[in-house]
Amino acid sequence: MPDDLTPASSASRRRSDAPDAVAPSSVDREGVGAAAQVEDLGIVDSLAQLSFLVQAALGKVAAEHGLSIIQLRLLGVLRDRTPGMQELAGHLGLDKSSMTGLVDRAERRELVRRTASPHDRRAVLVSLTPQGHELARQGAAEADRQIRALAAHLTDAQRSQLSRLASALVAGHMTI
Repeated sequence: MPDDLTPASSASRRRSDAPDAVAPSSVDREGVGAAAQVEDLGIVDSLAQLSFLVQAALGKVAAEHGLSIIQLRLLGVLRDRTPGMQELAGHLGLDKSSMTGLVDRAERRELVRRTASPHDRRAVLVSLTPQGHELARQGAAEADRQIRALAAHLTDAQRSQLSRLASALVAGHMTI
C-alpha cells in the first residue's frame, strides 16, 4: 500500500459497489450551507486516510511535548493501569527489547517508574510518576481537541455514527 493515498489514486481501487458520492452534511468546512457531495473512497482507502489524519494529529501532540507517538501511547496506556513489562509490550505491540528501551527513555525523563511486582520477583510493574500523569493529562486533552477538530465539519448525528462504527471496529480487534 502506498504511503500517501489520495482521492485520485483511490478512485481506481474503489469497490465497484461503493456509492459514488455521499452527502456529509448541509454545512461545508467554512460553515456555509452547501449540500456538498463527497466521493466514497471505499473502506480501505477511507480507513487508511483517516488513520493518516489521526496519526498526524497524534504526532503533532507528541511533538509539542517532545515525545514520539509511541511515547505518547505509552503514557496513554499507563494513565489508568500499572502493567508488567510483558503486558505493556502487548498493549503497544512491541517486542521485549523495544519495550525495555522505551521504558528506559521514559524513566530517564522521570515520566515512569518501575517497581517490583508483589506476585513475581522477576517481574517489574510500570507506572506513571506525577510528572508523567500531568504530561499524560495534557497530551490526552490536546489529542482530544485535535481529533475532535478532524470531525468538526460533520453533523452531530454523523459524529455519533462515526463513533459507534469506530467503536465496533476497535471492539473486534481489542488489544487494550
